[in-house]
Amino acid sequence: MFKETYKIIGVMSGTSLDGIDLAHINFTIKDNKWRYQILESETISYSHDWLNKLKVAVSFSEENLIELNENYTELLGNIIKSFIERNSISNIDAVCSHGHTILHQPQNGFTLQIGNLPQIAEIIQEKVVCDFRVQDVKLGGQGAPLVPIGDRILFSEYDYCLNLGGFSNVSFEDNSKRIAFDISPVNTVLNFYSNKLGLDYDDKGKIARSGKVDSNLLNELNALNYYKKSFPKSLGFEFVKEIVLPLIEKYSISIEDKMHTFTEHIALQTSLALPNKTGKILITGGGAYNDFLIERMQYHLPNIQIIIPNNKTLEFKEALIFALLGVLKLRDEINVLSSVTGAKMDHSSGVVY
Repeated sequence: MFKETYKIIGVMSGTSLDGIDLAHINFTIKDNKWRYQILESETISYSHDWLNKLKVAVSFSEENLIELNENYTELLGNIIKSFIERNSISNIDAVCSHGHTILHQPQNGFTLQIGNLPQIAEIIQEKVVCDFRVQDVKLGGQGAPLVPIGDRILFSEYDYCLNLGGFSNVSFEDNSKRIAFDISPVNTVLNFYSNKLGLDYDDKGKIARSGKVDSNLLNELNALNYYKKSFPKSLGFEFVKEIVLPLIEKYSISIEDKMHTFTEHIALQTSLALPNKTGKILITGGGAYNDFLIERMQYHLPNIQIIIPNNKTLEFKEALIFALLGVLKLRDEINVLSSVTGAKMDHSSGVVY
């Protein structure tokens, strides 16, 4: 007999490196309908040292990656433990953690999320469900995006669910199948240029707004091969480091113009990615605070109703959904859709410690 209520800690660290999201969530399931309540939630920023390590880890040797994984698992375990203690949370069913993506090369049968070593359960002294992507890649899938099953279960009233994080990804129903894919880089690029100006991010897109479009750069960005591919498809930081940034850096234009042009590129690629340009779209992730980006999206999608939810859902949706993926794993229910990732079959992914 399955339980009807679950107390879960959901944990997510995204490619935009804005920190570790932690959310204490109560799930209830009644008559096959899942409901959630986000209780205590917090984002723990990375120290300067960790930020620098994670930015360059894509180039680490195998030996250095092993050491990084051990150290990051210890860091993550202690952050989760402190969150639980600070908020006096008890009777937890599980901690469900994504870890932090360092390498994502599904075409080579490989993906690495650090922070998913068995010692995390020893540090926290709770049941941990983690490492959700590896099994899907082994089954021939992209290992991403994994959030869409949560979109289907928790946010079915929206025609589209769009997350604007380090990368943008969208999910929607098409002929009773959930379709999802990464659209383009977002904050991985915008934050890179904000950092060059000594800022963590571009507040409300003000810097990008002050620039102007370079049409040659925009055309080159839009012509990148990734956008011609059909789904399932996903992006990793390698794409930004090896293709996008070198392309932008060829242009001797101001940072403001680069950011303005890239914002236009994101908005345009989003509009091209949606098969039907009407209905309601739920937008979450840090990019939802970028007023300039949202305006440009609305410009390219005049017949779409853009909905930005309350702050807790906006900021912690991915932590929420990885918490749900963990619960589904504990129930031995499907938590990854092959229609989304391209794997051989739907499956229940993740490791339980």
